[in-house]
Amino acid sequence: MTAALLVERHDGVETWTLNRPHQRNPITDDDMVAAVVAAVARADDGPDVRCIVLTGADPAFSAGGNIKEIRSGARHFGAPPYLTAEGYRAGVQRLAAAVFGCQTPVIAAVNGPAIGAGCDLALMCDVRIASPRARFAESFVQLGLVSGDGGSWLLPRAVGASRAAEMSLTGDPIDADTAAAWGLVSRVVPHDELLSAAQALAARIAANPPAAVRMAKRLLRQGEHGRFTEALESAAALQALAHHTADHRAAVSEHPGPYTGR
Repeated sequence: MTAALLVERHDGVETWTLNRPHQRNPITDDDMVAAVVAAVARADDGPDVRCIVLTGADPAFSAGGNIKEIRSGARHFGAPPYLTAEGYRAGVQRLAAAVFGCQTPVIAAVNGPAIGAGCDLALMCDVRIASPRARFAESFVQLGLVSGDGGSWLLPRAVGASRAAEMSLTGDPIDADTAAAWGLVSRVVPHDELLSAAQALAARIAANPPAAVRMAKRLLRQGEHGRFTEALESAAALQALAHHTADHRAAVSEHPGPYTGR
């Protein structure tokens, strides 16, 4: 069987491709969960990977759950409720925690439909860029389900409470231009330019001192749920560390760089 996740690295930027196109790249399968969790761990283990681009093998970004397994009740989907809950915790929620908690910046290059957990996967990333072929849907309610991977927490932070409710309670999809207008994605670029645009942005991020980039991401994450006074205290603590890094000294020198992550 081919790898569930393809990983390529170039100049500090890794490109991850969900590689189950015949199934529209579901993220609930055990092999995909294991591959993504392992890729996050490798990326965060040192300064070599400085930014990640996450995309799907065409034609979809990700359809989310494996609908055939859900329909047939395979694995935990047909188990008693307590085992179903454990299946979510050990499966897609483990992937969600890994991607959202990744210390390395992650850019979603949404090349096609991002449905259900696939939409939530995009929301777990720091930046989202879309192809005109992208569609986004919180489609769980149309299947008699709710988001089991944290999407109900992520979506309002991206589009606001009213639009999150509209998406979640209807399950209806929105197109790429609407996603951009609502703030779900940063911008829409031609399909053939999507990956290069995402990789160019990743290269710009990767060109900065990696320790400072990770600290900046950490502060943004903390700011999503903490108080402003807590954000100030965290900023002071991390800034104090940043001032004492070799990368900071290199950045303010007469000839900035190279940056080593120290």
